[in-house]
Amino acid sequence: MDGLTRSSSSRARNDAARASVLLALVGLAIPPIAFLAARKLDEVSLLQATTATCASAVLGLAAILLARRGFRNIERTLGRTGGEGTARVGRLLGTISLILGLTAALALGFYGLLNFFG
Repeated sequence: MDGLTRSSSSRARNDAARASVLLALVGLAIPPIAFLAARKLDEVSLLQATTATCASAVLGLAAILLARRGFRNIERTLGRTGGEGTARVGRLLGTISLILGLTAALALGFYGLLNFFG
């Protein structure tokens, strides 16, 4: 055989699992950066930083969905793509990011209610 066949080619990458870790890490990086900006910059308030933290929920959910796609790729290729550990890490970090963003959204909701009624 002259060329590589599908079974003898190099191991395929699980890009969905890698992307889930990347999105989850970005989602986890947003709150510290936002609150640091609120502390150091006069133009950014704590309320704006908390609002920016809500984006962590969106990125966390996207990371969880990408990790799910990564697991589906592993199952579909009978484990040849690899990346099961990466998908697990992406799912875990995505869950943490989702919870962090939802907590910030809940805090903003209560802040709004307190300002409306008090």
